[in-house]
Amino acid sequence: MELEMVVEVPRGSRNKYEMDHERGRIRLDRTLFTAARYPADYGYFPGTLAEDGDPLDALVQVVHPTFPGCAIRVRPVAVFWMHDEQGPDAKVLCVQADDPRADHIRDLPDIPRHDRDEIGHFFATYKDLEPRKNGEIRGWQARAEAEAVIEGAFARARTAHLAGAPAPRICQLRWPSRRSRRPRSRAPAS
Repeated sequence: MELEMVVEVPRGSRNKYEMDHERGRIRLDRTLFTAARYPADYGYFPGTLAEDGDPLDALVQVVHPTFPGCAIRVRPVAVFWMHDEQGPDAKVLCVQADDPRADHIRDLPDIPRHDRDEIGHFFATYKDLEPRKNGEIRGWQARAEAEAVIEGAFARARTAHLAGAPAPRICQLRWPSRRSRRPRSRAPAS
């Protein structure tokens, strides 16, 4: 399985950016209260709906951090589970689909143990100093489970859309049409 994810937070950042799906722009949600830094590029799969009502979370291991809004073709290899104040929270771990350095990474056992521990430690501690926020680590599952979570999130988004849920929460960016832009003023011809 290959699909596209959109980066919200680059690896190494303490800034928690989030896509504002209604306005079609990225906003700074907060700077993490702890000294923790994101261990991988972090974002979401467009067109999905996770159990918490947001697009499904995704992480991608990259050689160099990208930037908020960057679209990356990825291959899911595992899913990390936690439980926070909004309920079950899946984080799908991916590798770049076209990166030869990741060709050998196909499933959970292929991910170095230290990388898994670093990701787990980040999610176990990154909310520690924030009031009224918590998270409980549930652990890792293999690629087959990650793909099932992704398929379920696409199905949930389709069902929600058919039931009349607002499209911006489950779709990609909405760019203003040319007609909706303010006309530029022109200087009178002389």
